[in-house]
Amino acid sequence: MYIAELFIENFRSFGVGDQAFKLTLTPGLTALVGENDAGKTAVVDALRYVLGTRDQEQLRVDEADFHRSSGGTPADQMTIKLVFRGLTNTDRSAFAEFLTFEEIDGAKNVSLVLTWSAKRLAAGASRRAASPEWRTGAKADGPLLDFGARSLLTATYLRPLRDAERAMSAGRGSRLSQILQHTKEIKETGVAFDHRTVPTPDPKTLSVLGLGDFANHLFRESQGIKKAGDKLNDEYLKPLSFAKDLLRARIEVSGSRDETVRLRQLLEKLDLTLAASAGDDSAHTRGLGSNNLLFMACELLLLAAESDGFPLLLIEEPEAHLHPQRQLRLMAFLQDQAAKVRTDGQQIQIIVTTHSPSIASDLHLDNIVLVEGGRGFPLRKGMTKLDNSDYSFLERFLDSTKSNLFFARGVMIVEGDAENILMPVLARLLKRDFSEYGVSVINVGGVGLGRYARIFMRADPASDGQISTPVACVTDLDVMPNCAPVIVGKIKAGEDIPTRPPSKRQWRVKSEFTAAELRERRQTRIDKASGQNVRTFVAGEWTLEYDLAHSGLSQEVWQAAVLALADEDIQAGKVTKKDAIEARGAEFLGLGALELEAKASHVYALFETEGASKAIGAQYLAELLEHAIESGSMGVDELRSKLPSYVLEAIAYVTAPIPVTPTAAGPSTTAPE
Repeated sequence: MYIAELFIENFRSFGVGDQAFKLTLTPGLTALVGENDAGKTAVVDALRYVLGTRDQEQLRVDEADFHRSSGGTPADQMTIKLVFRGLTNTDRSAFAEFLTFEEIDGAKNVSLVLTWSAKRLAAGASRRAASPEWRTGAKADGPLLDFGARSLLTATYLRPLRDAERAMSAGRGSRLSQILQHTKEIKETGVAFDHRTVPTPDPKTLSVLGLGDFANHLFRESQGIKKAGDKLNDEYLKPLSFAKDLLRARIEVSGSRDETVRLRQLLEKLDLTLAASAGDDSAHTRGLGSNNLLFMACELLLLAAESDGFPLLLIEEPEAHLHPQRQLRLMAFLQDQAAKVRTDGQQIQIIVTTHSPSIASDLHLDNIVLVEGGRGFPLRKGMTKLDNSDYSFLERFLDSTKSNLFFARGVMIVEGDAENILMPVLARLLKRDFSEYGVSVINVGGVGLGRYARIFMRADPASDGQISTPVACVTDLDVMPNCAPVIVGKIKAGEDIPTRPPSKRQWRVKSEFTAAELRERRQTRIDKASGQNVRTFVAGEWTLEYDLAHSGLSQEVWQAAVLALADEDIQAGKVTKKDAIEARGAEFLGLGALELEAKASHVYALFETEGASKAIGAQYLAELLEHAIESGSMGVDELRSKLPSYVLEAIAYVTAPIPVTPTAAGPSTTAPE
């Protein structure tokens, strides 16, 4: 049995209608990802309210749990509905009078539909909310789910920033004792102790309860305890007794006559700690992360061993106290545990919330639900615009640096190191700091831009809704001006451009396109990764470096390329940045008489023909622009006027509109949102 559908209405951040939370789930592992306050914890808490938890924590509905509308008025009633499917024969027997028969894809199916609701009481009432109800039936018109049946649905819950060491320590009601008491190994291994048995059985053959009874017998037979008891009885209690009412004391280990209670009391005396190594009995101190793993291992031990009850594990932030490599090991382990079948034919359903890019990168997309704006968006096949090849590609290449996209308020997908370095710097200089707007830049390295973008595109947005996160894809046009092939060394002066086909050349020039064909090429690139809230921004001319030089930053791009060529000598202290620039300053001055396209092509040739690193050049360009703004030699408005329009538009789309400098052609406007 597993939770197949979840519906939450008027609970905390979730409203009604389109604002209600709806989510379909699959067996196995589900990870809820997203930024803070998206609603991940609210989903987990909703499940805890309906199901209860095995740590016996008492949850009480508070007025703050009722959703408040935009006008600030709290809702009168909140509702949480769960649909359980995949019921075993044991489940059907246990919930026989509460079951619902439904038709799915033309086939009859048995499910358990449970609707939990709580009403807010009027102001001045002694309690904030009325006692909740657990109703069954497709329309909550079935019988109330009684306490006995509800106890079969309790979930195991691991809270964020949990104190694992305390939970595994000895003490009354310890979580360790609760876990061990219900394990098959504790309940069924060994035999009871009977002091009348001769000879005394080998302690290794005794059950845990038998060991406790044996220890109690040994205490009673101890000469020291016997002598203390005799002295207490003969010298103190006898003088206080009546002739026919003799007071006699018996010293023994405390414990109930009830075997279940006595077993629990024994287990409450146990600690669970981590050893330094196998067979090492010495004390060994472990950190919070290792104890956290120990705690989760114990909870899974119980869930995997049970033959009854609902196998649901809720973990908030499993990455707590764990370094990235441990996080990866943990998630691989959890996915394996969720795939195993218990002796009762059921699998453990695991729902986790996480803010860890490392964890998100290690999960299958089928297991991820993006929680955004109070809505849940499963990323499994059939729910997104991704096709099968996209899923295979992303399983291999969606690493921890790229999985930041699951936690961002805005995403910019770029195809190279230069864009990855420059875009955040340009945004900050334009007063659109990506860190302030929660924007992540994802460098896909020239491949797969559309694949990453389609993560955010829903297969059926009409019914499923759209992910509102703005996603900007930035790409080159890859069509060079007619003068560029000679300047960047593609052909020699006087040579004709090789024809296509049958030529295998990959580069193209403007002369090969009509104006309409060039517009079509641009639109094709836009359409390849655009839709819903994903937009593609294509370079106006050729590449980022060329477009920056073409739009007004030719001197800065030239200097950055020169510094990139001299980088090793600069880092070795053989030459200063100033000297490196001045050594080739005359070359740049010689470009002044050239037309704009030729001048920009000569600047770009430093990368294309002389081998200047685009990444290192981007670092130096960022440094030059930052210095220019900080020193006042260039103002923000001037920088804005010198940037390509597609760069401004992409930054504005993931942050906020950017004012455009007034020109002679018209008044000031803003780059589109």
